[in-house]
Amino acid sequence: SQQGCDPFAQTQRSKLQHRRARINQQINKEMRMRAGAENLFRATSNHKVKETVALELSYVNSNLQLLKEELEELNSSVDVYQNDSESINVPMIPLGLKETKELDLLVPLKDLISEHYGEEGVLFEKEIKEFMELRQAMRTPSRNEAGLELLMEYYNQLYFLDSRFFPPTKSLGVFFHWYDSLTGVPSHQRALAFEKGSVLFNIGALHTQIGARQDRASLPGLNQAIDAFQKAAGAFNYLKENFSNAPSLDMSAASLNMLVRLMVAQVQECVFEKMTLLRTQHDFLSRLQLAQEAARVEDVYSLVHQTMTQAHVKDYVPFSWTTMVHVKSEHFKALSHYFAAIALCDCPAASDAELPEQEKAFIQFHVTMPDGPSLRVLLQDPEERRKLGKAHLKKAIMKHEEAMRIHGLCKILRKMDILQEVLSFAHKRSLSKYSEIDHEEDFFETGDAPDIHPKTLQKPEIKSPNFSQVKVTDLFHRLGPLSVFSAKNKWYPVRRVHLMRGENGFGFTLRGDSPVLIAGVIPGGCAAEAGLKEGDYIISVNGKDCKWSKHAEVVQLLKSTGEEGVEIGVITLQGSEGPKAADKKAAAMSSGSGLQKSNKENSRKSLMNSKSASTLLVWSKKSKRSKKSTYGVPFTTVGDNEAMY
Repeated sequence: SQQGCDPFAQTQRSKLQHRRARINQQINKEMRMRAGAENLFRATSNHKVKETVALELSYVNSNLQLLKEELEELNSSVDVYQNDSESINVPMIPLGLKETKELDLLVPLKDLISEHYGEEGVLFEKEIKEFMELRQAMRTPSRNEAGLELLMEYYNQLYFLDSRFFPPTKSLGVFFHWYDSLTGVPSHQRALAFEKGSVLFNIGALHTQIGARQDRASLPGLNQAIDAFQKAAGAFNYLKENFSNAPSLDMSAASLNMLVRLMVAQVQECVFEKMTLLRTQHDFLSRLQLAQEAARVEDVYSLVHQTMTQAHVKDYVPFSWTTMVHVKSEHFKALSHYFAAIALCDCPAASDAELPEQEKAFIQFHVTMPDGPSLRVLLQDPEERRKLGKAHLKKAIMKHEEAMRIHGLCKILRKMDILQEVLSFAHKRSLSKYSEIDHEEDFFETGDAPDIHPKTLQKPEIKSPNFSQVKVTDLFHRLGPLSVFSAKNKWYPVRRVHLMRGENGFGFTLRGDSPVLIAGVIPGGCAAEAGLKEGDYIISVNGKDCKWSKHAEVVQLLKSTGEEGVEIGVITLQGSEGPKAADKKAAAMSSGSGLQKSNKENSRKSLMNSKSASTLLVWSKKSKRSKKSTYGVPFTTVGDNEAMY
């Protein structure tokens, strides 16, 4: 069975998780105290009591404030997730996993198995415990492929849990508790959708941690980081598109939108690093290309910064994140101007042969055309190139200084010396280039260089999670095929029927596999007299369980009966009595798309009718019906796949 990490192994990261869990518990306690105090404040008319409660409330609120700041500092300890290599990598932002409380499903599932399935709950204890062990393991996934597979396996297993134990009309009565990834605020819900959504969030978060720990000084490391951040973006995007009305802020549409954009920006930054690594030749065109790549990174980080400073997100995102994103947008803008200057000043002026190609690249290089001579003159005159290069450097230096100023405003980032080093290195490099090309006799006013047009050679992809890569078998397989034995179907208790074979056989036609269906009953035959009906499912023959049996196996068991006859166990689905109902059901089921639409609508309607619709999560994942739908074939006269017995 799959194992999570040992949560008590004292690695840096698990210490982080311990501290995070501890703060989560304290926040939980303070929130309960606050709720109690607020209720008392509202309920009492006594001034003295009101004053005391108001004082207590202000204590609780300032405690909460401190706890949230402590949690923010934890969430910003990006360095713990970074790799151990010596080379300087600009830090990336990883997300902490959502924590959850333990969940005991033993009693609720055993009860449901005996009530709904008519089986003995005790006989399924092994399966229930196995499920609970899987849930326990996925709380602490390792930061690698195995950890991702563990989360995927649990997520896929929830599909079966949902189909088996969550009837559309009735709640299982258990609460799923999860803490907000960024604020530590607890939320709980009965809807399994909340559990699914939280696991999906953790799949995204784990990808961000894997991305942040790659050594990006090497090409394989960069490609792995790109892949991880693209998959993180895919998980958050999938969550945003398939879940709504999440009870916790980290899963609201606004935050998920911000996280998708943040991941895309981190991919774009890796792409820039990849271009710097691959670009071995220092010619004019490849330097222009780097300047445009840097402008593209600046562009996406500016968008993230805008998203982070919007009303619904601003108070929620750690200040250190917003600052880091802002710093990066200024830093990459500076780099775009620096590479533009290097292209102009360090590369020889264009020869007549190179001119057409350089002119073509340069026409699309700036957002607006630079003042001064025509492109042709500019590209071929070293002095004109130096002038424009100097203007670009001036702008670069301004932006480096701005990046350093913003960085200095955040005490958490100030502790991150890696970022500090990168910023000051880039700043010094631009300064020394400027003094190198600055002539004492320059009497011209250095102009304002236009910005560089953003362009990338590798557009980030948002890679949706591929759930089918982790194959799982339904833990509760023994309850029988899901097409019949599911939470949404109801059936009458098993009937045991004794049949003797007449001269024309048993007098019924059978169809399909697992479970085999009685498709027709011949009036006056043995089956009709024993009380078998069209639409019954055969679930046992002479005490042998046949829920999963193939057509041929059941026929074999029936044929091998002697004089003493055979005992058949059958069930009738409620609402499918008689051929008419069965016909209708078959028609509805055989048009697969119709089924999915109506399912989606029905689940919406039933949620909307319930009182707390606004707090519920609408899980609108399309239902995957098994191909061998037992209802898939309309009930008609004996066809090719039916036989008379």
